[in-house]
Parts: sequence; C-alpha cells; structure tokens
Amino acid sequence: MSIPHSGDIPAPRTPFRRFRHRLRQLYEGHSAQTRWFLYGLLAFDFVSLLFIIATSFLPRGETTRVLDLTFGAIFLIEFIARFIAIRRPLRELMRLTTWTDIAAIGSLLASASGEAAGFLRVLRTLRMLRTFRVLEHLRRDSALFRRHEEVLSALANLSVFIFVMTGVVYETQRHTNPHIANYADALYFTVTALTTTGFGDITLPGTMGRLITVAIMIFGVTLFLNLARVLFNPSKVRFKCSACGLQRHDRDAVHCKACGGLLNIPDDGAV
Repeated sequence: MSIPHSGDIPAPRTPFRRFRHRLRQLYEGHSAQTRWFLYGLLAFDFVSLLFIIATSFLPRGETTRVLDLTFGAIFLIEFIARFIAIRRPLRELMRLTTWTDIAAIGSLLASASGEAAGFLRVLRTLRMLRTFRVLEHLRRDSALFRRHEEVLSALANLSVFIFVMTGVVYETQRHTNPHIANYADALYFTVTALTTTGFGDITLPGTMGRLITVAIMIFGVTLFLNLARVLFNPSKVRFKCSACGLQRHDRDAVHCKACGGLLNIPDDGAV
C-alpha cells in the first residue's frame, strides 16, 4: 500500500467538494488557467463599466433592460461561485465590497433601479486586483507592471474613486439637477471638484449636494497628491530583505538601508 506524500492534497470525495476544490483552484491557484481566469473576470468587469456608462446616454428601452438582466445574471453566477470557493463565507459577509457587489447585482437584475449601483462594480475591480492575487500574476507576467507597480496602483485607486463618485453624483442628481443629464456631466463635475478648480457652471444644491462635494474634494485631493508623490519620488522596488524584512528599496540598491544586509534584487534587464 503506497503512502501519499505529505505535501499532496487528497482529492475531495463528494461531487460538491470536488466542485468547490475546482473553484478554489480557479480563484486561488498558481496555474496559467487561474491567471487567465482572473484576467478574464477583470476584463469582463471593465466591459460592464463601459456598458453602464454608454447606456446613460441612451433612452432606456427593452434592449438595455435585457442587457442589464444578462450582465446581472452573469455577475450573480460568478458571485455564487466565488462564495462557494472561499474558505470563510461569514468573514466575507463583513466586507463592504461584498455588499457593493450585492447592490450592483440587485440593481442590474431589477433593471429599473438605475445604473449607479451597478457602477459600483468598479469597487470589485479594485478588490480583484488585491484579494484574488491578480497583482501577483501581473508582477510575474509583466516587466512593465513590476517597474511601475506603485504608480499604477495609485492611479487605480484614484480612478476607482473618480468613477464611484461620478456614479454617486449621477444617481443623486439626474432627476433633480438639470445640469446632470449623463455620466459625462457627472464626471465633469467630479473632476472639477477633485482638482478644486470649481468653474461654477455645475453645482450640487442642498445639504446632500454640499456633503458630496466636500467628500470629493477631501478624499480626491488626498488620492491625487498620493499619485503625485509616487510620480515625483524616486521609484522603489519590492524585495524582502532576508535579514530585517524591509520590502521597499531603491532600484539599484545593493545593501538594505535598515540593516545593511546584502540584497540580491532581480534585474529585469531595464537600463
């Protein structure tokens, strides 16, 4: 009788456990199939955002409602599959991004509730970049991403904030504010408020409108300054020092600044 190797993972016995094991391999594995599966989900999220933006310029007809239901059904299936795959579902329910997913799916399936909640799927795009190890695959697959990871992450954070606040502005103002007719108008206001330009041609009336404007200015400027800091500061690389654990070093560092230990940072071949 052969004894299994201690590092082997025994095959699940029941069909459900085999299915769950397969889903975990797709979401958490290290294979090329996992990598392309996560890249595909990320691409599909971007397609859904483009769809939601585009339909804000069009009258809501039967075709739009059918597409809403189609996107909502696909997202619901993926949400259920992801929930089956995760190891601690109750902890997942405590996350804000889980509830934004639920709101987005609900808005698309309801079809008549508007686009803004569906627009919050951009939050899920950011979570995929962090939680489901898309960053890990990007570091391995793309030399460009490795060289500019901090800049791209800061740009992603700012972009997510802009798109989410654009959705909030659009949904709260489109029925009452004649200057907000589509996402382009809401995006224009969000960017002018974020940069504190304040042309004054579009304003958000009322207490709620002022609070939204204040939130855009405070949080948006913070993210914008973070992006500027990353752009103008000397770029760093992530490499864990074997002696002290420091993970950020100058690109051409030979010794760790914290402990003086010898580093062996891999070179991508860039000059």
